[in-house]
Amino acid sequence: MNSDRRVLDKLVGGALSGKGAHVGTGDVFAGLHWKAAGAKPGGVPHSVFQLANHMVYWQEWVVKRLDGAKPRAPKHAAGGWPGGVSPVSRKEWEQTVRRLHDVRDALNRRSREGDLLSKRGKMTRLEMLQIIGSHNSYHAGQVVMLRQMLGAWPPPSGGVTW
Repeated sequence: MNSDRRVLDKLVGGALSGKGAHVGTGDVFAGLHWKAAGAKPGGVPHSVFQLANHMVYWQEWVVKRLDGAKPRAPKHAAGGWPGGVSPVSRKEWEQTVRRLHDVRDALNRRSREGDLLSKRGKMTRLEMLQIIGSHNSYHAGQVVMLRQMLGAWPPPSGGVTW
């Protein structure tokens, strides 16, 4: 592997995980009680559970795109927000968090496969990975804020608290 590719792999991996810039996007969900995941304190528009499902939805969409499929984007923004406000059980919450980790791992694998500058429609693989990394970081910040409002921050692994 050449040094340019190693640099790109490191940059993409960092963008997908968020680590180095903030608490990892997967870590922001750790240790949150399943009932708290459905709370909407202070009239916020989305619960942590909704944010997690939204992140899963778009990451799975990008994986399909990277694999050569042509998934349709929803006609309206609401189509990218599947599921309810709250998980119905601890099991549903744990499955959602597991899906979040699994699809992030799938994105990491895809990021190391093939030519990052090859096109998938109008964008390169690299552009799609950068966009989904930014999308994840944006929503991870919302999750942190919600957890702070709920008094459920930092996660067990710690967090950026200064």
